[in-house]
Amino acid sequence: MTLNSEAGALMRKRATSRGGRGRREDSGLANQALLDESVQTQNAVGPQALQPSLSIVIPAKNEARNLPRLFARLPKENCEVILVDGASTDGTVSEALRLRPDVMAIVQTRKGKGNALACGFAAASGSFIVMIDADGSNDPAEIPRFVSALKAGADFAKGSRFLAGGGSQDISFVRRVGNFWLNKIVNLLYGTRYTDLCYGYNAFRRECLGVMALDPGDSEDVNDGTMQWGDGFEVETLINVRIAKANLRVAEVPSFEAARHFGSSNLNAFSDGIRVLRTIHAERNRRVHQTSAETAEIQPEGRAPWPLLSGLDEEVS
Repeated sequence: MTLNSEAGALMRKRATSRGGRGRREDSGLANQALLDESVQTQNAVGPQALQPSLSIVIPAKNEARNLPRLFARLPKENCEVILVDGASTDGTVSEALRLRPDVMAIVQTRKGKGNALACGFAAASGSFIVMIDADGSNDPAEIPRFVSALKAGADFAKGSRFLAGGGSQDISFVRRVGNFWLNKIVNLLYGTRYTDLCYGYNAFRRECLGVMALDPGDSEDVNDGTMQWGDGFEVETLINVRIAKANLRVAEVPSFEAARHFGSSNLNAFSDGIRVLRTIHAERNRRVHQTSAETAEIQPEGRAPWPLLSGLDEEVS
């Protein structure tokens, strides 16, 4: 089955999404047990029921000093960890392999976080895919929240720092204001109800890859220095908009963003903000990656254009 046909099958589902609220958990045995319950194979009535497999994609560039903190909190079993390196010069790949010998370390084909994610998604084999930053600001102990939201029926589990139980020690005043207004614009133009547009801690069913339609490039592109549409930090907005336009079921999950311990962010509030604005505008006229027959089937008359988010309690009429 191709990614686009998988996406079409996913969009025909009529599942109801529910999300969890809660405070930030520790990464001890309780979290590992919860994750194991979500992704491992368990006995059921009749034949054994195979639960979804999990891939964790980590884009990284010169994050060697931050990896120990992140890797110490990643689940130890029942998942595939993919580190996508952006031409690091500080030994990021060797440090990842030292910390976790089973990590799949690959090199991105072009520049930018968006391309790194596209390469990681292309390499992922899990039924559920988690995207998490390498700087240690995202807590892997929250992964069970995302997995639970997907198992409850969501197609895309969106992390939010602005739901009850979420928060941030890292976002600056300028970035907070920019995120607020960009979020407002997307909600107005696309009929969505996102609470945190520019946040990269998310999880989704692999069928969403056909809707996202991110181009990973090929080995001939490596180190040529080019960037294509969606290769930069605008990728988070691009993904959110394409998921919304495809009418997939979204669940927002509270998430706490810690401050990075070492180094500085590669994000530029002004230039990347402009790229996000261009993305919001350009995606309005872009066709959703699905056939017209699939579109008619997943958008029956009378259906709300934006499914209920788990972070909201009122029902969509």
